[in-house]
Amino acid sequence: MSVHKEITKHVEQINSRVNHFKQLDQLRESYIEEAILLCKAGENFSVDKINDVTEQMNELARLGVVPSRKKVTKAMVVEFATRSI
Repeated sequence: MSVHKEITKHVEQINSRVNHFKQLDQLRESYIEEAILLCKAGENFSVDKINDVTEQMNELARLGVVPSRKKVTKAMVVEFATRSI
């Protein structure tokens, strides 16, 4: 019975990590979209919020199961914004 409880606990931890990662990924995507829209409008934008979330995601990735994400630069946002016009 104890092995079953340990396995259940482990699976719950993994599920929790994956769900948290998904939430962070959605938040990151919304920040990226916001930066792209600001860039297209010719307004100032920052990638700080994007990279703060990215770092949280990468910390989860270091624990295993979920993938890491690359940090986003202003140049990346500008390139995407001008390419998608």
